[in-house]
Amino acid sequence: MQLAHTVRALRAVTMREIFKFVQQRGRLLSALVRPLMWLAVFAAGFYNVFGVSIIPPYKTYITYQVYIVPGLLGIILLFHGMQSSLSMVYDREMGVMRLLLTAPLPRWVLLVCKLVAGCALSVITCYVFMLVCIPFGVTFDWTGWLYVLPALIAAGLMLGSLWLFLSVHIKQLENFAGAMNFVMFPMFFFSSALYPLWKLREGGSEAIYWVSMINPFTHAVEMIRFALYGMFEPVATLVVVVSTVIFFMLAVYGYDPQRGMMRRGGQPAPA
Repeated sequence: MQLAHTVRALRAVTMREIFKFVQQRGRLLSALVRPLMWLAVFAAGFYNVFGVSIIPPYKTYITYQVYIVPGLLGIILLFHGMQSSLSMVYDREMGVMRLLLTAPLPRWVLLVCKLVAGCALSVITCYVFMLVCIPFGVTFDWTGWLYVLPALIAAGLMLGSLWLFLSVHIKQLENFAGAMNFVMFPMFFFSSALYPLWKLREGGSEAIYWVSMINPFTHAVEMIRFALYGMFEPVATLVVVVSTVIFFMLAVYGYDPQRGMMRRGGQPAPA
């Protein structure tokens, strides 16, 4: 019976997210415009000029536009995770979150349902973006489209768990501007999304290199990049999985009214 309730909760939360996504027609467009601007405008200055090797030992040189696609897929997942947590804060202000958390299910199950629903939408958006990249001449082998699916799911769950944890500490919607400036943009720029880290090291930026190496978003991007070419990167995958577990456990702790930030924030525990 518990499994049936869990499946029902997952379906209800997922359908709610899908209905919200369909009603907000500009949401998909806004999610695609940002990475497309990076692809079409930012990369234009480097196209056919900046040769980048995906994996230096293999000496497989590609154009800069193809190189940054995994990073742009990562930024889509990162922004979707932020939007999902933003809806959590909105639901908490409107009282919807209190009704959800009083459901006769363990709290972690409800958070998993919310996390999976947001991840599903972000993965769908990533595939739409890959389709839109084709007119720009940025294509991958059809096997890459299959191999990248588990990588996108794993990265989406990690970034969604991170924003789920951050939503515990964000009390108002206006505070998301600070979260973008101090969390999202540093994670994006201090990563291999826009440039290979070995190039940074060759250029003498040792400090930035090590900051980027401990950034979990870097490993999410590298996992996606290898998967697009049918390869498996064990270190990046391990970092993503461990980070997902840590972020999600912190989120569960934070949403526990008896122990976490929800109690310290002055909100009464649900009956």
